[in-house]
Amino acid sequence: MADAGLLGTLTFAVAAGLATFFAPCAFPLLPGYVGYYLSRNDADLGGALLRGVAAAGGALLVLGGVGGTLLAVGQQFARHLPLLEPAIGLALVVLGSLYLTGRTPAVHVELPERRASVAGFAVFGGGYALAAAGCVVPVLLGVVAQSLALPTGQAAVALGSYAGAVALPLTGVTLAAAAGGDVLRDASTHVGRVQRAAAAVMVLAGIAQIAASLSYLGVV
Repeated sequence: MADAGLLGTLTFAVAAGLATFFAPCAFPLLPGYVGYYLSRNDADLGGALLRGVAAAGGALLVLGGVGGTLLAVGQQFARHLPLLEPAIGLALVVLGSLYLTGRTPAVHVELPERRASVAGFAVFGGGYALAAAGCVVPVLLGVVAQSLALPTGQAAVALGSYAGAVALPLTGVTLAAAAGGDVLRDASTHVGRVQRAAAAVMVLAGIAQIAASLSYLGVV
């Protein structure tokens, strides 16, 4: 059962990470990020890989810090978590349903200025991850809530899986930009499918979280 619980949490964490990466208030800003890179003279595959890894590293650092802090704080109030889980689960169901139906609010956020340096791309990656996670707060809270039910090591793996699912696509986007516009356009045709799949997992995870918490509270 422990392994099944970990597998379920990891599946949700990865889906939640992808949903965060494609957050509607942040993802539309990525074309600007890509266009800026393509305007550089050093937009070769080697430079793209280095800058893409830097962007992913920045995202991992930021989300790791935020997720770790929330996990540490949550452990202090773990015994009260069942009281909050129904609300978190409901938020996941609502947000996932909005993703599935394409009715997410048209809200956009400000990202840090893009710079050509490797460090600049790391800052951009961290800013993008923070903005995207802020756009879909229930998703991050859902990952943290499920991670709190796991041993510390497994909880860290779950949070790492979430952060990695947000960070790694940044490298992919940068490489696709350097490879050419056709590659990027071909990849963009699959965005809708990924968003819907991640949204479906969010809805299912939200329903499961509501059911488990209500059962724990003795409501059902």
